[in-house]
Amino acid sequence: MSADASHHPPSPDPQGQPLVRARGLTKHFPITRGIVVRRAIGAVKAVDGIDLEIHRGETLGIVGETGCGKSTTARLLMRLLDASAGEISFEGRDITRLTGAPLKAMRREMQMIFQDPHSSLNPRKTIGSIIGEPFAIHGLLPDKAERRREVQRLMETVGLNPEHYNRYPHEFSGGQRQRIGVARAIALNPKLLIADEPVSALDVSIQAQVLNLLRDLQRRLGLTLVFIAHDLSVVRHMCDRVAVMYLGKIVEIGENEPLYEFPRHPYTGALLAAVPVADPSLHGSERRLLGGDVPSPANPPSGCRFHTRCPKAEPLCAAQEPQLERKGSDTLAACHFPLEREEVAQMGVRSAR
Repeated sequence: MSADASHHPPSPDPQGQPLVRARGLTKHFPITRGIVVRRAIGAVKAVDGIDLEIHRGETLGIVGETGCGKSTTARLLMRLLDASAGEISFEGRDITRLTGAPLKAMRREMQMIFQDPHSSLNPRKTIGSIIGEPFAIHGLLPDKAERRREVQRLMETVGLNPEHYNRYPHEFSGGQRQRIGVARAIALNPKLLIADEPVSALDVSIQAQVLNLLRDLQRRLGLTLVFIAHDLSVVRHMCDRVAVMYLGKIVEIGENEPLYEFPRHPYTGALLAAVPVADPSLHGSERRLLGGDVPSPANPPSGCRFHTRCPKAEPLCAAQEPQLERKGSDTLAACHFPLEREEVAQMGVRSAR
């Protein structure tokens, strides 16, 4: 039986239970000093207490500036990193502290596509060996002929020539290498696929091909997809819901169109205002782009972490951390003074006009 035979469309969440739920998810990397005796002198707060739900069959986008914690969040959900605090559940089961065989079994259900298709493939292995590696790790398809047939079927599924089974990664283009990574990721019929900036290292001309492949596979295989990216236009095209991260925190989350049409958090508004638009009537003076530098995650500001760059900041923002709340809109925003529609338009967010 081929690996594809067990795929089926996602069933509705029982009692609304999400596929993945994170509560208070935290990852602090210690900062140490000393050569002989090393001691901790601080910590980089890469992810600092986020709550997140991922529903079956959806595509959840995670966006934000470099260093905001997007990739760390992905690795925490995959259990490639151990959380400093918080809990992660998968299909209602706590996986936060799984080890050994239970962790290995759980990883069959969730797979990852990495950002750089050049460094994520072993240059000493053939493509057939790379795509077939998940079967070897989990003791599946021990018959070599059957495994080869399944790997070639996966190659054909992602748009690769099955006759190139014995070629090496350096013989393929960047887009083809990313397709190899996709084939490897879907080999075990996972329920959750996490794509960590899967097209940012590719030429613009082939980004759309890989994005369309992911969308097609999600529909055909019933996948739940977490899509991490910098490009907000790509996220709008790909995702059902969007979570916006800033300095290890989720500052806004909601359905795709409401968030793009009427962002409530000033940071989300600034990100959307910075998206290039092909409109000669839009002059640079109309657009209020975000200024200042992102504070260090080793020493984040008190209260709202965005208040040092926020044009709407008040003393309350430095004194009290806002919580994610629904502010009379279709999104949840962590902001004491959320944007109004006229402010969004003044920032140059085109969809708000």
